[in-house]
Amino acid sequence: MPIITCIEDLHRIYKRRVPKMFYDYAQSGSWTEQTFRENCKDFEQIRLRQRVAINMEGRSTASQMVGQDVAMPVALAPVGMLGMQHADGEIKAATAARDFGVPFTLSTMSICSIEDVAAATNAPFWFQLYVMRDQDYTDRLIARAKDAGCNAMVLTLDLQILGQRHNDLKNGLSAPPKLTLPVIADLATKWRWGLGMLGTKRRQFGNIVGHAKDVDDVQSLMAWTHKQFDPRLDWDKVKEYRRRWDGKLILKGILDPEDAVKALDVGADAIIVSNHGGRQIDGALSSIRMLAPILDAVGDRIEVHLDSGIRSGQDVLKALAMGATGTMVGRAMVFGLGAMGQDGVTRALEVIHKELDTNMALCGRKSVQDLDRDILLVPKGFSGDWA
Repeated sequence: MPIITCIEDLHRIYKRRVPKMFYDYAQSGSWTEQTFRENCKDFEQIRLRQRVAINMEGRSTASQMVGQDVAMPVALAPVGMLGMQHADGEIKAATAARDFGVPFTLSTMSICSIEDVAAATNAPFWFQLYVMRDQDYTDRLIARAKDAGCNAMVLTLDLQILGQRHNDLKNGLSAPPKLTLPVIADLATKWRWGLGMLGTKRRQFGNIVGHAKDVDDVQSLMAWTHKQFDPRLDWDKVKEYRRRWDGKLILKGILDPEDAVKALDVGADAIIVSNHGGRQIDGALSSIRMLAPILDAVGDRIEVHLDSGIRSGQDVLKALAMGATGTMVGRAMVFGLGAMGQDGVTRALEVIHKELDTNMALCGRKSVQDLDRDILLVPKGFSGDWA
């Protein structure tokens, strides 16, 4: 096994091993990719304060996220088509998360179904819901998540309308991939990925095919998907989903203080400050810039998690010190999965944990519960003075 010292080591292996269309799907944003880039770059502007001569024995990164004990305040974010990054990808990522002690979030647009992941892991996980026009399908999807023992629902609010991702259009993104000449040429160099795919039966969207009306092949699936995301989703509908789901409800895609306050009003248990990893709106501020204004608006009345741009334990440390209760990692997990399967996801979590633990200690803190703005140097006007 190669020596992995940081998430970028996994990224380099991932790029070599995964077909181009699925690499581009994960490692790109919408339109000009300004927000995608700034999600990461803005973390670099926040600096850490080194503190010394403090007893650092007995450190702990243990915490809770929506009442669930976690080894560190990091959850694996919902990422569509993980099973195209690596054969049975959702199962492998969920298993790694279970064994490490952090939550895994299964996307509606997963390759492995809710039932597949539940049977393989035999442990609770979070389920991310996209609201579809087909209400009967959505209702049955929620019922399936309940039956599988999912202990939290992550309702995504920022994908009513798809942002344009140029690479996905140019690559003809689909699951499974259409065998055009460029795709065949690319797959010929990704033999490890291909062998894995030959060894699994899971190559289509497992939560949709066989469950949605008249969806039984790739063509009907793509046609159904393109017209199903519901642009009518509003706060009244969110309230209705709060009534339907009796577990923890987490609202993902909050990027404005006014929306954060509305999330309080509908009775959500947590919000995720997120711009969908820069894959939806382009030109919005990064998640880390918007964290402080959102915290100012909601205080300690609701858990606030941060998503988008986290690539290291230092990033997790900065988000927590800024006031976030927890964080979500998506691309770092994808890099590990595509590079080395379940072992790669575990390695990504180990890297992030070590970076979080070590740098927390070097900032003079023994527990993530003790993190605060005092360990940070934040540029004046970081959150902006926008007219």
